Amino acid sequence: MQRILSFISEARSELIKVNWPTKERTIQYSLAVLVISIAVAVFLGALDYGFGEALDRFVL
Repeated sequence: MQRILSFISEARSELIKVNWPTKERTIQYSLAVLVISIAVAVFLGALDYGFGEALDRFVL
């Protein structure tokens, strides 16, 4: 039981040392991830569509 309490105490002291991002920074990072994800999805979707059309024209 002492080891568990020691672990929890040490984990809490380490979490206090963490430099947490501000709300604004978190929103900026989240928006960046969202925009990049959408851009990659559109790019890969366009490639998929293009290759599908090319295969349909040349293979069939």
